[in-house]
Amino acid sequence: MDSLEAFAAGKLAGLDARSLRRTLKPTHRLDGLWVERGGRRLLSFSCNDYLNLSHHPAVKAAAREAVDLYGAGAGASRLVTGDHPLLSELETRLAGLKGTEAACVFGSGYLANTGVIPAFAAPGDLVLIDELAHACIWAGAQLSGAEIISFPHNDVAALEAMLIARRLEFRHVLVATDGVFSMDGDLAPLDTLSDLCRRHDAWLLSDDAHGVGVLGDGRGSAHEFANTHIPLQMGTLSKAIGGYGGYICGSKAVIDLLKTRARTVIYATGLPPASAAAAIAALDIIENNPALVTAPLAKARLFTRAADLPDATSPIVPVIIGKAQAALDAAAMLEAEGFLAVAIRPPTVPADTARLRLAFTAAHPDAEILRLAELVRGLVSTTGVAA
Repeated sequence: MDSLEAFAAGKLAGLDARSLRRTLKPTHRLDGLWVERGGRRLLSFSCNDYLNLSHHPAVKAAAREAVDLYGAGAGASRLVTGDHPLLSELETRLAGLKGTEAACVFGSGYLANTGVIPAFAAPGDLVLIDELAHACIWAGAQLSGAEIISFPHNDVAALEAMLIARRLEFRHVLVATDGVFSMDGDLAPLDTLSDLCRRHDAWLLSDDAHGVGVLGDGRGSAHEFANTHIPLQMGTLSKAIGGYGGYICGSKAVIDLLKTRARTVIYATGLPPASAAAAIAALDIIENNPALVTAPLAKARLFTRAADLPDATSPIVPVIIGKAQAALDAAAMLEAEGFLAVAIRPPTVPADTARLRLAFTAAHPDAEILRLAELVRGLVSTTGVAA
């Protein structure tokens, strides 16, 4: 065994010992709700397809038509030959949804944050990040070369103290947060964060991957609040919109700068036409079906009330287990009952907070939600878990 193999084997052995090794499990998504895994049909509570649009006939038809007309791929970077007209149409639609002047589409949400943050922060600047923000925000900040400081989760007072103490040391300050936190399901206080950033001349970036399509009449978490000013509104096309890709919405000047400076636009192949067409079709559905948009949160609240858990504020409900192996055991118990509820373990979540992360969609049957709640209530009573 050479040194590289020995290094990898040693790391894997350590992960195995702590029940933290991840393995890929082939999963056939039969529709927007049911999956087939290991020869069994399971009702998934682990997919981010909140509106079940990944299998909607109109969305699939739009993707097929785009492949037939324009091919399977974009062919090159958007600045070379990969800027298909469908991308401009999609950007116009996204900006309209978010109430901004313009938008920029990326190949994924991860590429969006790793491209946007270095375009607006550099050595001599400061990036302040909510401690529970998504990994791609941290990655983008690290690529920027700016100083990075985390602030306690949703603690506006702590953030204000940092700005008062250190704002004048830096040329620019960027504050970054999730709009809906992907592992906890709670919302950032975007109204107070917005006001604080304006008062201290800091730029606010909100990652709304899990808010668009399901909160604020489909426009996202920022629209749950009044008088918010978020100059960098990031989101994805892969959750409620049902496809793949990412975007940033903002002013025309901000977006124009991104299209000439963001490395993940300049040096990445453009989004495939089928993905753009599917997203446009999904936006049509979101904008014209208000009852669909409100359904995932209503389903999550049906569950939390039946399971005697705090009221859900988004379609994401965490059931904190604690130790990694205990979370794996809980997930296995639910799988035996016909539910896919994947265990989330460190480092995705903090140590000793391994959990079942439940994601509710518009099409989840109420009877199955109530059956899941009964099982989770039993977990709470026997293991002392708390959401």
